[in-house]
Amino acid sequence: MDEFVDTHAHLDFPEFAADLPALLERATASGITRIISVGCDLASSARAVALAERYPQVYASVGWHPGYVEEAPADFRAELRALAAHPKVVAIGECGLDHYRLPSKVEGSGKTAADDAAYQAKQIGVFQQQLEVAAELGLNCIVHERAAFEPTVAMIRPFADRLRTVFHCFVGTPEQMRVVIGLNGLVSFTGIATFKNADVVRSSLLAVPADRFMFETDAPYLAPVPHRGKRCEPAFVADLARYAAGVRGVSLTELGAQVQATTRGFFSRLR
Repeated sequence: MDEFVDTHAHLDFPEFAADLPALLERATASGITRIISVGCDLASSARAVALAERYPQVYASVGWHPGYVEEAPADFRAELRALAAHPKVVAIGECGLDHYRLPSKVEGSGKTAADDAAYQAKQIGVFQQQLEVAAELGLNCIVHERAAFEPTVAMIRPFADRLRTVFHCFVGTPEQMRVVIGLNGLVSFTGIATFKNADVVRSSLLAVPADRFMFETDAPYLAPVPHRGKRCEPAFVADLARYAAGVRGVSLTELGAQVQATTRGFFSRLR
């Protein structure tokens, strides 16, 4: 059976509380040998580490999502270092910038452009701390970027000689993909690549070099066709991989071997 890693799932989310052991069994039966449970703040990062301790096929990434920065303390680097010391923590993140949902865009919020500027500044500070900790510890970063490509790249560039990044849930253009790999980074594709209206994503999937991409589910979100509209789970990486092999015109076995090598090269603590 061809083997893959789900490089980005949120196994600590309440959507999985009732049937996590069965979900993990389905993943193993589908050839998904490892799953990285990704933290969104310190509490969810700690839960991801606890899951990694409980289940041998689960690993963790610890970080602070840009959508949660309003709750972030001024300095959480010590707490992040402590979480990242666990041997099954394979990356920092998810971290990055998200300018899609700014405070003033929330209906009835009464927020202004000044609130947006403060929010963006907080995101920058939170992301900067995580880049610093990752570089210090020799870990790579799982990056969340939405509607903020250029400022995200600008923040990563000074660290490009000390760490690598993967732009998770990549939906950008081939040109943006080339910028990421120009910084020695990777892109990671989700079930969005299988959606009918995702021509731009498929063009990037086709154009990306064979050793510069990975797969993920972002479970419980973004289930691929033929599961679209359902709760997403790690087993669905197999469906995404089969689809991607067709897009790229290669065998599933060839694709699996290359993506597996890329994934394990990026996440050096993955065993």
